[in-house]
Amino acid sequence: MSVIGTFGNPHTFVFMAASLVLALVPGPAVIYLLTQTFSHGRRAGMASVAGVALGNLANAAAALLGLAAVLSASATAFLIVKLLGALYLVFLGVKALRSRARPTPVAQAGKGVPRGALLRDGVFVATFNPKTTLFFAAFLPQFIDAGAASPLRQGLVLGAVFVAIALCTDTLYVLTASSLTGFVKRRSHWLPFGRYLSAATFISLGVYAALATPRPGR
Repeated sequence: MSVIGTFGNPHTFVFMAASLVLALVPGPAVIYLLTQTFSHGRRAGMASVAGVALGNLANAAAALLGLAAVLSASATAFLIVKLLGALYLVFLGVKALRSRARPTPVAQAGKGVPRGALLRDGVFVATFNPKTTLFFAAFLPQFIDAGAASPLRQGLVLGAVFVAIALCTDTLYVLTASSLTGFVKRRSHWLPFGRYLSAATFISLGVYAALATPRPGR
């Protein structure tokens, strides 16, 4: 089945609808993006969106190439990937906690934060989320025609569709959060608590990842 044939398949629209619902439901990725946006501004949030999208694409490819089967079959492999992601999230939380508090973090949002680092962090957080890989492993095969000339190509197209949908919804979340930074800025007495909230969020996500079970989810 060609790429055009994939989009001509009625099941593809079911896949797109299901992907949209999944992408709209807030999960660890959305919480991560909101935290980055409130802490560093819209540009930082958008850089993180790009990183998460690349990580999701890598997860889709990995699932199709068999990594998900390894994670499902090997408790040790799953534990290693899970703990690596959890440790990195905790590291980000400790890093935020130790950072020097600024008097006007919202006014300076996005300045002094390397976009490359934000992109890298987004890729790492998304890639080392084994639940995402397992979701792709369970979800994508249901919409792939096994009799097609290139099932792998068909799966990659569907994976790219999901990533594109998630990219749009994640961008919407970041833009919404960015529009609320002015409201936060006017409440200046809230600002000293920003880095504590960021640290708590990252560490909580780390604990969440460490305790995650291999169930489908973004």
